[in-house]
Amino acid sequence: MLRRMNTRPLIGLTMDAEEPGEYSKFPWYALRRNYCGSVVNAGGVPLALANETALVDDYLDTIDGLIVTGGAFDVDPALFGASEVHEKVDLKPDRTEFEMAITKGALARNMPVLGICGGHQLLHVILGGKLIQHIPDVIENALPHEQPNPRDEAGHSITVTEGTLLHSIVGNTEMHVNSAHHQAALDEPEGIVINARAEDGVIEGIEAPAYRFCLGVEWHPEFEIDQGDAKILKALVDASCER
Repeated sequence: MLRRMNTRPLIGLTMDAEEPGEYSKFPWYALRRNYCGSVVNAGGVPLALANETALVDDYLDTIDGLIVTGGAFDVDPALFGASEVHEKVDLKPDRTEFEMAITKGALARNMPVLGICGGHQLLHVILGGKLIQHIPDVIENALPHEQPNPRDEAGHSITVTEGTLLHSIVGNTEMHVNSAHHQAALDEPEGIVINARAEDGVIEGIEAPAYRFCLGVEWHPEFEIDQGDAKILKALVDASCER
C-alpha cells in the first residue's frame, strides 16, 4: 500500500493500452493529461492504474475513488448478451477485463465511481444494462455524437433530469458537452436511473442510487467545457474524502 502523506483523496484512473508504434516501439499505456489535471483541480491526487487484474485488490486497498476513463474502443457485446458484433465495434479485451474487475470491486466496497464515455458504457453494462452498438444504425436523425469539431469544444447540449444526483451536482437542467462516442446506453434496468439525454434521445448519463456515489457520463468532463464539468469531478473527489 502507498504511504499516505496527506489527506487529499487518492483517485485511481484507468489507462488505455496501446500497441507498438508512434510513442514507442514497445507496448505502452496512455492517459490524457487533462484527466489528471481535472482531478488535481478538484482537490484529489491522481494515480494511473496499470491494467493488471491480479492487482485489483491492492489498488482498491490504496485508492479512495475510481475514474474509469474513455478510449477509442468498445465494450465486448457478449458482455451484455448480444449474439452479433457490429462491424464498427473495436475491442481491447485485456483492458476491459481489468476495468470490469476493478469497477465491480469498487462497487462491492461502495467506493465512489465515475465512468466517463467508454467508462460510462462499461458501468452501464456492469449494472445490468445493454448498449447500442452503433448509434447511427439505431437512432433516427441522430446527432453527430462523434463530433466533427475539436474535442475541447462543445458538440451539443443535453438535458439533465431534475431530482437526480447529476442535477444536484451541476445545478442546471442544461449542459453543453463534447461528444466522442458511437455507442450509448440502450435501456434503464432496475437500479439504474437515467439522468441526462441528448436532443435525439440518446442517453447521456446514468447513476445508481443504491451506491454512495455511482455516476456515468457519456461526455468528457475532464475538458471542463461546461461550468458543470468541474463540479462533477469535485463531487467525485469530495465523495472519496468520506472513505
